[in-house]
Amino acid sequence: MIHNKKQPEVADIFRRYGQEYRDKYFLSPEQFKAMRHIEMCRTAALGGHIEVCDHCGTEQNAYNSCRDRHCPKCQTLVKEKWLNDRKSEVLPCSYFHNVFTLPHELNPLILDNMSVMPAILFAAVKETLQAFAGDPQWRLDGQLGFISVLHTWNQKLMDHFHLHCIIPAGALSFDKKKWTPAREKYLFRVESLAKEFQKRYLRKLEKAYNQEKLCFSGNTENFTDKQCFMRLIKTLWDKQWITYSKKPFGGPEQVLEYLGRYTHRVGITNNRIVSIEEGRVTFTYRDRADDNTVKELPIKAEEFIRRFLLHILPKGFMKIRYYGFLAHANKKACIPLLRQLINPDAEFAEKLTETVEEMMMRLTGIDISLCPHCGKGKMVYMEALPDPLSDTS
Repeated sequence: MIHNKKQPEVADIFRRYGQEYRDKYFLSPEQFKAMRHIEMCRTAALGGHIEVCDHCGTEQNAYNSCRDRHCPKCQTLVKEKWLNDRKSEVLPCSYFHNVFTLPHELNPLILDNMSVMPAILFAAVKETLQAFAGDPQWRLDGQLGFISVLHTWNQKLMDHFHLHCIIPAGALSFDKKKWTPAREKYLFRVESLAKEFQKRYLRKLEKAYNQEKLCFSGNTENFTDKQCFMRLIKTLWDKQWITYSKKPFGGPEQVLEYLGRYTHRVGITNNRIVSIEEGRVTFTYRDRADDNTVKELPIKAEEFIRRFLLHILPKGFMKIRYYGFLAHANKKACIPLLRQLINPDAEFAEKLTETVEEMMMRLTGIDISLCPHCGKGKMVYMEALPDPLSDTS
C-alpha cells in the first residue's frame, strides 16, 4: 500500500519550533502576529463550521483560514480575486516589466526602517519613470501608468529589496487626447534609468536622515554618526545600481498571467519545503548563477524562521501600488479613454462572478464541495464551531 506523505509547510515549522524561537528572540508585533496566524491557519484554534454530506450523512469540521497576507496557504484565492478585478483595467497593447533593485549595503538600514525606506523606493521609482516619460528625448512626452509590487527576498529567503513594475507600453499625453506607443524592444534605456533612480533614491534617503526620520539599532548604530552615514552614501554613489527590463508581453492575457506570479507572493511557498527533521529545514531554490538550476538548501529551523520573519511587512504598508493613469483616482476615467485611443475594436475578458467552489474548480479541476467519503453527495453547512479568537482577528 502506498501512503502519500504530507507536504511539509511553513506552519509545521512554526508549530514545532516557533515557541522556542519566540522565547529566545525579540519579535515585532507584526512578526508575532503573522507567526501565530500561520500556526493556527485552518485549525480548530480559529474556529470554523461543521458540514455534512447531503447523500451519505458524513460529517466533518471545516476550519477557518487566517487570511494573513504573509501566509502561504491564504494567497491563492486572494490573488485570483485581485487578478479578476484587474481584467477591467488591461489595455490592448504590449506591457513591459522593469525591476529596480536596491544595493545590499542598504539592507541593515532597511530592516531597521521597514516603513520609511521601502516607501522611498516606491517614490524614487515612480518619479524616475514619470520623469523619463515626460522627457521629449524619450519620444513619449506624456504620462505612464503602472503597477509596482515590492519584493523583499531572494531564492534563499535572504533580504533582497526590489520593485517589480508592470507598465503598459506607451504614454497618455498630458492633455489626454493622444496615446504614444513605446518602442517595441524597450521602454527606456536601463543604464539611464538606473542612474536617475540612484540619484533620486539617495537624495530622498539623505533628506530622511537629515529630518531624523530613520531609526538605528544593532548593526546600524554607527550611522547615528553623520560622517559614518555619509561614507555609506558615498559608497552608494560610487556603486553601479541595477535596473533590469524584461522582454515585453504580447497582450493582456500574458500580462494577467504574469501579474499573478508577482503580486501575492510570500517569501517562500509550501511546495518548496522538502523536509523538516532533526531541527533542520530543507527547501529548494533556483541558483541564478548556475543557469537557474533547482537545488536544495538545508538550514537550521531557527535560521529558517529568522529569514522568513525578515519579510513581514509593517502594519498598513501597501506592497502593491498604482501610478499614473492606473492610479485609483485616475483609472475610472482613463481606462475607457485609453482603450478607445489604442484599439476601439479590441475585446476583453469580463470579470467573473464566482463562488470559492467555482473558482477552485476552474483553477484545479477539483470539486471541493464533493463528499470525500462517498464521492457522490455535496458537503453542506450544518452549524458553526466556536471561534476562540473572534475578538482578536
